[in-house]
Amino acid sequence: MTARATDLAVYHHMYQSIADEMGAGLARTAYSPNIKERRDFSCALFDAEGRLLAQAAHIPVHLGAMPRSVEAARRAFPALNPGDVVMLNDPFEGGTHLPDITLVSPVFHQNQCIGHTATRAHHADVGGMTPGSLPNSRSIYQEGLRIPPVRLVRGGETDDDLLRIVCANSRNPAERLGDMRAQLHAHHLGETRWHEMIRRYGQPALLQAHDELFDYAESCMRAALRELPEGRWTAEDAIENQAGDGVQARIRAELVLTNGTASLDFTATDNAVPGSLNAVRAITEAAVAYVFLCWMCKDNPADPPPVNAGCLRPLNIHTRPGSLIDARAPSAVAGGNVETSQRIVDVVIALLAQAAPGRFPAQSQGTMNNITFGGTGADGQGFAYYETLAGGSGAGPGRPGASAIQCHMTNTLNTPVEALEFAYPLRIRELAVRPNSGGKGKSPGGDGMIREWEALVPMDVTFLTERRFLAPAGTQGGGNALPGKQTLLRDGKTLPLPAKGTVSLHPGDRVRLETPGGGGHGPCS
Repeated sequence: MTARATDLAVYHHMYQSIADEMGAGLARTAYSPNIKERRDFSCALFDAEGRLLAQAAHIPVHLGAMPRSVEAARRAFPALNPGDVVMLNDPFEGGTHLPDITLVSPVFHQNQCIGHTATRAHHADVGGMTPGSLPNSRSIYQEGLRIPPVRLVRGGETDDDLLRIVCANSRNPAERLGDMRAQLHAHHLGETRWHEMIRRYGQPALLQAHDELFDYAESCMRAALRELPEGRWTAEDAIENQAGDGVQARIRAELVLTNGTASLDFTATDNAVPGSLNAVRAITEAAVAYVFLCWMCKDNPADPPPVNAGCLRPLNIHTRPGSLIDARAPSAVAGGNVETSQRIVDVVIALLAQAAPGRFPAQSQGTMNNITFGGTGADGQGFAYYETLAGGSGAGPGRPGASAIQCHMTNTLNTPVEALEFAYPLRIRELAVRPNSGGKGKSPGGDGMIREWEALVPMDVTFLTERRFLAPAGTQGGGNALPGKQTLLRDGKTLPLPAKGTVSLHPGDRVRLETPGGGGHGPCS
């Protein structure tokens, strides 16, 4: 490795360490179990022009869409000042869905903007029709508080009036305030570490390194793409209807690989749907980037090439405005971020599996199994609890799928039983791996999981799930996994629950959710 290459490696890892430390600080200071325990947040650094410079190993659907948020913040406020922080969650202005609140702040050195820090955190409730702000909505106006890019902090002074508006629209205002302050702390930490890096290496050296890091990352992606044969392939998959017993809409894509570039055309995808599974373009970009970044990093996952804006240069994405994966206002989008993103991943992997048969895994569970509980506790205070549940990952060539793991576009943890029962009027009755739910094969798919809650006070529970009808598919002769299901246990009876819907619970009612497994790879011998 040349001296210059060594310098670039140091700069890359320094920037990434700043993003990592921002995340550690956010988790330590957050208030809600969703952020503190599940780690439902992401942190990244951007250069002065808003190009992704480095990111922590957080949540793919957050990170891949975050450049759109930085772009929207810079467009709304082209002359940000030191100490400013822009807040937004509007899916049609750089956001993804309303619970994901993004903060963007400039970093200044000698009166010049040299970069930006950004955090995105999923806030457990921002209003809307049902607790948890992931309702089975038909319009964005039903989903909660919608925030265009606005300045939450001006010159270091927080706009407390604006913060009160955000908190007042949540069923748990104190939780929102604590989580928002944790995000602001992460930004302060990131800026502090960035300035320490400048003092150590000098700003001219760092600025020179930015373009070189972008160029190097681009060369890594082009090299990875050249490992695939040139050609043209098509694939499609579907999202399920409200009841989870049929198809609602299809995602169709065409992939063209040529000369170290990948062009993906999604224009044949169905129109936006009446429900909440519509995804904005930023989500499509995030899903595509995730799959190709996994391919680029496959040979050395412990120390992968830099992930930055340069990696995305060889990827060309074409969508049709108004479609399921490029939704426009006032479409409902609460589920597009968490569910449709997973299906886009399935389609892109299917495209690449045709280009390189046998080198890509079977389908993973293909859903985040979103569940939210909310109501009023015994202390008279409102509460809202949100969780995504792990499932089985698809088996790959020569390796089985992992069981009870968050797959693809999510990278969160499960909420620990002790933390959940301490914070909410719920009791966990069962937490286990779902046996024999993975697909059979030479390499078997991973198993899903079982989680069963008991309500201790009256509350509402909302489901937003997929893969209840269309089972995760095996590949290369491997078997399909079991689809997921959810049931209500009440008065000794077991009642089926819809894939998407809200149910009122009485004290003593139990909700049982069984998540899908992953598909198998290769025929059983």
